[in-house]
Amino acid sequence: MADTPKPASAAPTRRKAGRHRGEGQWAAGHFTPLNANEQFKKDDDGLNVRTRIETIYAHGGFDSIDPSDLRGRMRWWGLYTQRRPGIDGGKTAVLAPEELDDEYFMMRVRVDGGRLTTEQLRVIGEISQEFARGTADITDRQNIQLHWVRIEDVPEIWRRLEAVGLSTTEACGDTPRAFLGSPVAGIAADEIVDGTPALEEAKRRVVGNPAYSNLPRKFKTAISGSPLLDVAHEINDVSFVGVRHPELGPGFDVWVGGGLSTNPKLGVRLGAWVPLEDVADVLEGVVSIFRDYGYRRLRNRARLKFLVADWGAERFRQVLEDEYLGRKLADGPAPETPVQRWRDHVGVHRQKDGRFYVGFAPRVGRVDGATLTKIAELAEGHGSGRVRTTVEQKMIILDVAEDRVDSLVEGLEALDLTARPSVFRRGTMACTGIEFCKLAIVETKGRGSTLIDELERRLPDFDEPVTININGCPNACARIQVADIGLKGQLVTDADGNQVEGYQVHLGGALGLDPGFGRKVRGLKVTAAELPDYVERLLTRYHEERQDGERFAQWAARADEGALK
Repeated sequence: MADTPKPASAAPTRRKAGRHRGEGQWAAGHFTPLNANEQFKKDDDGLNVRTRIETIYAHGGFDSIDPSDLRGRMRWWGLYTQRRPGIDGGKTAVLAPEELDDEYFMMRVRVDGGRLTTEQLRVIGEISQEFARGTADITDRQNIQLHWVRIEDVPEIWRRLEAVGLSTTEACGDTPRAFLGSPVAGIAADEIVDGTPALEEAKRRVVGNPAYSNLPRKFKTAISGSPLLDVAHEINDVSFVGVRHPELGPGFDVWVGGGLSTNPKLGVRLGAWVPLEDVADVLEGVVSIFRDYGYRRLRNRARLKFLVADWGAERFRQVLEDEYLGRKLADGPAPETPVQRWRDHVGVHRQKDGRFYVGFAPRVGRVDGATLTKIAELAEGHGSGRVRTTVEQKMIILDVAEDRVDSLVEGLEALDLTARPSVFRRGTMACTGIEFCKLAIVETKGRGSTLIDELERRLPDFDEPVTININGCPNACARIQVADIGLKGQLVTDADGNQVEGYQVHLGGALGLDPGFGRKVRGLKVTAAELPDYVERLLTRYHEERQDGERFAQWAARADEGALK
C-alpha cells in the first residue's frame, strides 16, 4: 500500500452515478448520503468531535451536546449514552432515543491485542473508581468498558489514559475497531508466528487516520499466530491466521467477511498466504475495499460480509490484488484444526522463555476498578509487569517465575478470580445487557453469574467443555450463534400468560472445531426463571446420551427435538 492512502473525501470516482442509486457504493459514484448516519458522517468526520467535547460539551454539560454528536460522532471516541435506569425491555424498541438516553456514558477503552502493562491496568482501575462508580467490564473483543461516565470528566479521563499509552480512539463507530490479537503473542511455546509487529504497524497506519474514519459500518480485525485459533477469526471482517507455508515458512492465512448479529455469516478464506511484513498492507487494502465498495444504502446490509457474500472470495482477492496492492499474493494452506477444546488460555502454562503465564476467569467478564488495581498489584508482586485480556472475557498474567506460580494462583482465588474454574465459570459469557445497553431487552450479567452458581451446585461433577453465551438482544455481541448453548434475550410468555424476560435458545454452535451456527428448535424458548432448570436438564441428557468423545455440539446436531427441550 502507498504510505499516503486516499482520504475519505477523495473516494474513487471510477464512473459517474446514473439514475439508479445502487447500494450507495462510493466506487460506483454513489456519494449522496442515503440515510441519516451517512449524512452526519458526510457533514463532519467523527474524529473532529473530540475538539467539541473538550472545548464545549465538557464545560456546558450533557444538555449542550448536539444530537448528531451525542448519538453519532461521539462513538468515534468510544462513547455511547447508556440506558436510563428503570426502562423495561418491552420499551426498548418503542421509545425514542432521547427517552432511552441517560445523561451518562459508557466509555470503551481500546485494548488492541489485549495487551496491557500493569501500570495501564492500574490507571484504568483508578479511573473506574474515581469517574465510573467502580464499574469495569472485560469485553469479548479484549476491551475494557466503563459506565456512569459524565461528559464533564471525559477530557481528564483521556489525559490519564493517554499518559500511559491508552486511548478510546475509534473504539466504537463506523471505524476500524480494536484489533484482536493472541493474548500470548510472543510468549507461547507453540506459537507459529508472533503477529505483534503486524498488529502494531496496522494500528499505526489505520487507527485515527481520516482516510479510514468513514466506513459503511464497523470493521473488525483479528491477527493471531497461535495454533489454538484464539481470536474467533471466523467472525471478523478480516482475520490473519498463523500458518506454515511448505515453501515460504511461517505467515498468515487471510479470511474476510465474517460477522454475526441478525444475519450471521462465517468468514471465507481468500486462499492467500501473507508474510508478517505484508500484513499491514493487506489489512489496509481490505479496509479500503470496504470503504470504497461497501454498501452504504441500508445499515442492516452495510457490513463487509454482505459484499463478500455477493462477490465471493475469488473476485474479492482479485480486486484486492489488482486495485489496492498492485501485486499478486502467494497461495497458501488453511490453518490446521486445533487439538485443544478450550482456546482461552486459562490455567498455568509454560512460556517459551521458561517462565509461566496464568490465565484466570472473572465472572462473565465483570470486574470492578478496585479489583483491576489489585490484579496489577498482584502481578507486580509476582514479578510481572504485563497482563492480557482475551476474546473470552478472561485475563492473563505473564512472566511469572515457577516458584511464584502457586502464590499467584492463591492470590487470584482470594479475589474470586480463579485459575482453576469450573466448566461453567470458564464457559459462560454475557454481554452488557439491560443494565446499561439501550438495545437490550433482558438482563444478562447477573443472570449469567447466578446460572454459574446454580450449575456448579447442581452438576458438580460435570467436566465436559461447554460454552453458554448470554445476549440481551438479537445483535449477538456475546456470540450466541457460535456457542454450545446460545441464549438470545427476548420477552416470552410464562405459564400464567405473562410477558417476562426470557431467551430463545440456539444449540450446538462452534468456532475452531467444526465451526458453524447453532440449531434453533421450533418453539424452544425459556423464561429467565426457568433457565437453570432447563440447562441442567439439557446437560444431563447430553451426559446420558453422548457417545465416546462426542462433543456437545455434535450431540445437539443429532439429538431428537424432544431431548433438547
